[in-house]
Amino acid sequence: MSEAIALSAVARKDVGKGASRRLRRAELVPAVIYGGEQEPAQITLEARAIRKALESESFYSQIVTLDVEGASQQVILKDLQRHPAKDYAMHLDFLRVDAAHAVTTHIPLHFLNEDSCVGVKAGGAITHARVEVEVKCLPADLPEFIEVDMANVELGGHIHLTDLTMPEGVELVALLQGEGHDLDVASVQTTRGGKEEEAEEAASEEESGEE
Repeated sequence: MSEAIALSAVARKDVGKGASRRLRRAELVPAVIYGGEQEPAQITLEARAIRKALESESFYSQIVTLDVEGASQQVILKDLQRHPAKDYAMHLDFLRVDAAHAVTTHIPLHFLNEDSCVGVKAGGAITHARVEVEVKCLPADLPEFIEVDMANVELGGHIHLTDLTMPEGVELVALLQGEGHDLDVASVQTTRGGKEEEAEEAASEEESGEE
């Protein structure tokens, strides 16, 4: 498990583009907390703390403890706006979570055994169709990541959502929509110059020689 993430914030009343620009010049980041039975709350966080948090993969999918002027709240990150050129955080949206109610969020995929993959050894290359999946579960059941074992995937083979091993209590949102949503996760495709292509070229040359 990753280390729990906690951030300190202060409430703010000054909103709008002008106010947000002033906050960013002061090395602060505007954000909003919404959801639950409480009204949305506008807050401000230190830019330095956000930069550090964004370096952790778990910040994007795990529960974050927000301390807003002494009041602690459990939230997950639902949206992040970055500067289009400089890539720093411009605004964050946090969703309140309740231990008794399921949450829906995106979890990263970790691909294992790619170098020893059967299809790769046969001359193929792995293609990732997606690098994260949307899951639904209780906050306490949120996984840090989902593993995808590529070891036994043959050349031309695919891994779909139904092939993933999910932790207990965690459901894939796409599969809840029906059988037609068993999306592709990864595959092993023939590369130019792969072993199969080399064999075909050798066979073609032999046929040409016989002629």
